[in-house]
Amino acid sequence: MAPDPPDDGPRGERGRGAVAAALLPLLGGAANLASVENCMTRLRVTVRDPSAVRRGELRALPGVLGVVEDGPALQIVLGPGTVAKVAPELARHMEPGPAESVTAEAVTTESVPAEAVPAGAVTAEALAERGAAIRAERKARNATPAREFLRRIAQIFVPLIPALIGCGIVAGLAGLLANLHWLPALAPALTACASGFMSLIAVFVGYNTAKEFGGTPVLGGAVAAIIVFPGVDRVTAFGEKLMPGQGGVLGALAAALLATRVERWCRRRVPEALDVLVTPTVTVLVAGLVTLYGLMYAAGKAATAIGHFADRLLANGGTAAGFVLGGLFLPLVMLGLHQALIPIHATLIQQQGHTVLLPILAMAGAGQVGAALAVYVRLSHNASVRRTIRSAMPAGLLGIGEPLIYGVSLPLGRPFVTACVGGAFGGAFVGLLGQLGDTVGSTAIGPSGWALFPLLQGGHGLGRAVAVYGAGLLVGYAAGFVATYAFGLSRESLRELNAGGEKSPSGD
Repeated sequence: MAPDPPDDGPRGERGRGAVAAALLPLLGGAANLASVENCMTRLRVTVRDPSAVRRGELRALPGVLGVVEDGPALQIVLGPGTVAKVAPELARHMEPGPAESVTAEAVTTESVPAEAVPAGAVTAEALAERGAAIRAERKARNATPAREFLRRIAQIFVPLIPALIGCGIVAGLAGLLANLHWLPALAPALTACASGFMSLIAVFVGYNTAKEFGGTPVLGGAVAAIIVFPGVDRVTAFGEKLMPGQGGVLGALAAALLATRVERWCRRRVPEALDVLVTPTVTVLVAGLVTLYGLMYAAGKAATAIGHFADRLLANGGTAAGFVLGGLFLPLVMLGLHQALIPIHATLIQQQGHTVLLPILAMAGAGQVGAALAVYVRLSHNASVRRTIRSAMPAGLLGIGEPLIYGVSLPLGRPFVTACVGGAFGGAFVGLLGQLGDTVGSTAIGPSGWALFPLLQGGHGLGRAVAVYGAGLLVGYAAGFVATYAFGLSRESLRELNAGGEKSPSGD
């Protein structure tokens, strides 16, 4: 069995170190760690030898909400707050050394194929193995250049999520104080705290873009900074004067990509003795001029079109759009196509202060929760699967859906489809109210489920936005539950699954 963390939990210094110490041997030891990073809820660990990872014990470790395999990387779901404290503790144990490449085929063969799982093995462990096999198969099938590009685009924005969340909550607090006419002297200060990052987000996007695509990060940031420089209003492109911030994150992304290409071209051709002078100069000059006289204008038109399209979508067809978006989001996540939405969310937040798409897409998680609850009720004699659902449900309510998806609904098959049905009805409800004028948006990306409540913003105030979003969650829960209870499990599946374990005396 995996060692348990001490009783003081992950909040204190001892607790953080104990969680990292417990994870270390299960990941193959310090020598097996190639990189350790974290996003808002997940610990992202790249290992040199995937076969050395003790996956079963890792999933069973207290505090681990789920484990998702992503090529040579493991995404260990620890939840918000905890992961930010555990990641640096685990990184301290890393040993320097080159990471070995691992092919998608190696990862796929490492996982237990779904066909190898015996028909009678319907415990939570068997479902987890099926889920891991499905994800590995999808990962290998989806390893196309286009999806790899989308994954790298997503990696540009993931490090920005904590700042987006913090600034979004501060902006909401400033708006609340202004609406209630409380502490009038403090509201402008809070607005400044919330708006400073957003006014310079293009610089951070440019920096991360160059870093992700192999350029010098500060050069990517320098070129992207042109977009937010106040003096661009003296430049005319295509017969129009430019405005500071025109093009936003899309322009910054394109400018930094161009800067990276120019820099790498120079590195191959400029003599080493002149490289330190020539390469940065040419990179900033060429990429900067193209940004001013082309990219800012084009990206500005694209960003404006995105904003207008989102507004028209909800105003004229919010119900249908919500049904489609809420119902298809989970399959999009499986295919990796959801990453294309991240720049769109960021563009809407920069333009309008919030993204109206995220609350609709969050309904997919509500459908998943409802489906898992129905499976819990139907499998009254399978204590193993019910225990998995109970342990993963708090994370699901907070919008962390992987443990329920890959541990329950996707391995079972039909419950995944009925979870999408629940998400579709929840999305349709939020879209319908948006069509009627009660729009609700999120001031940041990243959180979902209940964790999205502090980031909500609406056209009729925070109270209405919370009510609309909360009602949408309830519709998603209910629709996912009813669809799964009625159609998610066949009679044969129920007999097989309920034969997987004896009913406990407590009913679990």
